[in-house]
Amino acid sequence: MSVITQHAVGTFCWPELHTTDVPAAKKFYGSLFHWAPNDMPVPEGDPYTMLDLAGQTIGAMTPLQKEQTNAGVPPHWNPYVAVANADETAKKATSLGGTVILPPFDVMDAGRMAVIKDPAGAVFSIWQPMAHPGASRINEVGALSWNELLTRDTEKAATFYSGLFGWRPKAWDGPVPYTVFQLAEGEDMAGGMMTMPDEMKDVPPHWLPYFQVADVDATVARAEELGGTICNPPMDIPNVGRIAMIADPQGAAFAIAKFIER
Repeated sequence: MSVITQHAVGTFCWPELHTTDVPAAKKFYGSLFHWAPNDMPVPEGDPYTMLDLAGQTIGAMTPLQKEQTNAGVPPHWNPYVAVANADETAKKATSLGGTVILPPFDVMDAGRMAVIKDPAGAVFSIWQPMAHPGASRINEVGALSWNELLTRDTEKAATFYSGLFGWRPKAWDGPVPYTVFQLAEGEDMAGGMMTMPDEMKDVPPHWLPYFQVADVDATVARAEELGGTICNPPMDIPNVGRIAMIADPQGAAFAIAKFIER
């Protein structure tokens, strides 16, 4: 796969783990996906750990901040969406009923970002790139390959994201009701959305990242060996591929997939 130097506006460009135990997370994900951690110093703060795969950065991890843990925020994966202008996007999010949790700010010379909560409660970040475009690899083994919104109000969420990013919601004919978000132009897909099942009644709405693997069953077995919890065991999705959902030892949920080649 070629190295990515620019992500299209409106696409997911960066997965970021917020965890209560960075050393343990480094060990778990390093053993599971062969990610190599690379700590970057942060002025007056904890290091920001870049995650490298075959010499290219595919994401990052960072400690949960004290104010987050005090507020009851659990370990989680935070997705970033590429935008042309973070300030304008944040203003639009507010006008559409979203909440700007962290207003736009510069991350040194890397880019400009903001953290937003959609009207149904799911949190995500936006990224206006400068020196750092985002993940250098996606849609390959060991890298981010899909993002899925789990929400309790699909109608409200669809309206919000359509207005914010120009995504076009399209019903997908599968085993459960599912919505695919297509980009504003063309047939390329930005991500998906589904209603949270009853067994997730205590889990807040959230975006779930999918990482591509060569063998779903073998990866699930390895995750269990490393102390992970299997939330949803491997299952085949017709015309899509084989997937499973896992929680790392600190509780952050993610999914793995081996998609059917098209």
